Amino acid sequence: METLRIAVFISGGGTNLQSLIDHIEKSKINGKIALVISSRENAYGLIRAKAHNIEGMIIGKTNYPNMDERENRMIEVLEDKEIDLIVLAGYLSILGKRVVQKYKNRIINVHPALIPSFCGKGFHGEKVHQAVLDYGVKITGATVHFVDEGTDTGPIILQGVVEVHEEDSVEILGKKVLAVEHELLPKAVTLFAQGRLKVEGRKVRIIDSQRGYSF
Repeated sequence: METLRIAVFISGGGTNLQSLIDHIEKSKINGKIALVISSRENAYGLIRAKAHNIEGMIIGKTNYPNMDERENRMIEVLEDKEIDLIVLAGYLSILGKRVVQKYKNRIINVHPALIPSFCGKGFHGEKVHQAVLDYGVKITGATVHFVDEGTDTGPIILQGVVEVHEEDSVEILGKKVLAVEHELLPKAVTLFAQGRLKVEGRKVRIIDSQRGYSF
């Protein structure tokens, strides 16, 4: 089986990027992160990438304010690196439709809530956790899904749950959910690399689920 060539898109600290790097370096994922693209110049995830000899690049509104030019540049570098899978790991920008269509069912996103709750436009980062606490739900979690033309509307691959306690702050809840993200995202990438994800309409079927994840 050929090694999966991955591009990771980030905007901030890159802890999910680090989780993927760790799993790849431990040979738990048959993949290679060939490129990290950040929407922000000061994203710490770029430092993480450099520390592991992974090429980092900034493609955002600052250096490419025109959406068409930004999308053209993305497609150019993704094709140049022969990318098989795009992983959005804390990426806070919206992908253009041409990128989404070109890489249909080859873009994975991780969201810090149980989709379809607390998702969509405006729901990201701490805003999600604050909304969870304000609503008073008893459970929340993380979702890994394929990306389509909508916001957080693509077929769901994996979900994990955490309990919400009355004494939880946004920071505490965020840490609990992030721990789940660090588990789910590498599992989803592993399943993709193994060719075990099949999209059937709104549903994602995991082929031969008895095999587990080998983690």
